[in-house]
Amino acid sequence: MSVDWEVEIVECGDIVQDEDETVPQDEVERRWNRYVELADSVTGDEGPEAVVPIVSSLRAEDDYGAYQAAYRALQRFPLADLGKGVAGAADELTRIPYDQSGDVLLIVARLPAEAAEAFNQEIKSVPGDVRSRLRDVVDFHEANEWLAEEEDSGIIKVPRE
Repeated sequence: MSVDWEVEIVECGDIVQDEDETVPQDEVERRWNRYVELADSVTGDEGPEAVVPIVSSLRAEDDYGAYQAAYRALQRFPLADLGKGVAGAADELTRIPYDQSGDVLLIVARLPAEAAEAFNQEIKSVPGDVRSRLRDVVDFHEANEWLAEEEDSGIIKVPRE
């Protein structure tokens, strides 16, 4: 993936919200369509570093269905690349809305174990302050809907400092 692709998917991922009347409707539609097109262009062969801009792009509270393309794109990566990439996006996971971070972590938790194993190994090399913030996000999701199911809880292992 090119740097331009990475920048564009993050920019287009900031989906214009219904209450924002400052953006003309044709531009709203163009950005939404372009976001889906960019996410759909992901083959999964781009390597774990391509996961980071996808996760970073999940910035809007309401995505009006566009983020489904991003979640499908994440699932096209080999399991180990996905796990490593999501760990590499740890800082972004602490900054995007909870619904979006929950979806990403749930994907990793529910795929075959290799994805979570790669995540759990790679997260150990993330700076401590980021790990601490991510641990809070995981705790939130395990106490609430995203990782609260018994089969999902405890799979994502972010060490405490």
